Amino acid sequence: MYFAVHEDGASDQDWQAGTAYSISGDDHINMASLACNSDGDLFAVIKSSKQTDLNVLLDVDEAACLRGRVLSVLGLISRVEAEDGAVYHCATRRLLKTLATDQRHVVVAGDQVLFRAVKTSEEFDEGVIVRVEPRHGVISRESRRRRHIIVSGVDQLLIVTSAAQPYLKPNLIDRFLITAEKSRIRPVICINKIDLIDPVSLQPLVGVYSQMGYKVLLLSAESGFGMERLRRVMQDRESAVAGQSGVGKSTLLNAVDPGLDLRIGEVSQDTQKGRHTTTTSRLLKLSFGGYVVDTPGIRQFQLWDVIPKEVAGYFRDLRPFESQCRFPNCTHTHEEDCAVKNAVADDLLDERRYTSYCQLVEEEEGGRG
Repeated sequence: MYFAVHEDGASDQDWQAGTAYSISGDDHINMASLACNSDGDLFAVIKSSKQTDLNVLLDVDEAACLRGRVLSVLGLISRVEAEDGAVYHCATRRLLKTLATDQRHVVVAGDQVLFRAVKTSEEFDEGVIVRVEPRHGVISRESRRRRHIIVSGVDQLLIVTSAAQPYLKPNLIDRFLITAEKSRIRPVICINKIDLIDPVSLQPLVGVYSQMGYKVLLLSAESGFGMERLRRVMQDRESAVAGQSGVGKSTLLNAVDPGLDLRIGEVSQDTQKGRHTTTTSRLLKLSFGGYVVDTPGIRQFQLWDVIPKEVAGYFRDLRPFESQCRFPNCTHTHEEDCAVKNAVADDLLDERRYTSYCQLVEEEEGGRG
């Protein structure tokens, strides 16, 4: 739900500045108030809310603005591509940064924005972002108990991992899958560096994910294996590429579209960890159609806004057994007559996936303790 707050001093509900309002409805907002900043702009400050993705939509003079999409954010400056293809270096309006939020960043790569161009040296190459449009296709994680939006505006998440160097982490794949399920984004599991192992060893893992309906691609940026298939998956889509450092995200993108010419790094043989060659999320246009967001490597991925009782609902393989449990509030961890635990014992449910589920539930319970 979006609240439009107007610059002329009136909101959609004709609220008065400095007055607190109790708002009811599906968004569960307990209290909001309006105030004016030093520029005389009227805005809403959310005092408390159980809804984690509340947005205040500012009413601006659209005729005086350009529409664009954020390509990247570096510090206080965002690179924004206008509809005519021109790229502007934009600051963010102070009002947007003043709005109460649990997000680490006001503007992120992939955002659709309205901005005012600023003339410098006879050219309009700078601007000020005055409004962020409602988001969709958002990839988020928790960072220090705040929401860290990695990218917005995507319809596909390429979960990149490696068969070796660094070693494959199935539990990290599971976390990304939950995020994709929650955001209703199509996930594609991409296992890179299969030239370093015998691919047959991956069959059990690939089989588990494939049986759940997830697309799994076996790839080698080094040998070129699977690159044409990856290119077809990405063509004319809005994709985000995510995974831990060193798995070869940038290398894969260079292989499918050499014109990107992205910087790549090596993996430490001692720590099995990659170096962060991509330091900020970047929206890149593909030569064969579509866009891709290359994101920084992630060593830990904490789920955002997922409570323990919701975790099972994001595990496709657990869902068929949930309703068969003896207790309606079964957590599938310690209860007797649990259909999920019985399915594991009967080899109907992959034991590693079940262990991954239990770890996530325990982690989410601990994070809220």
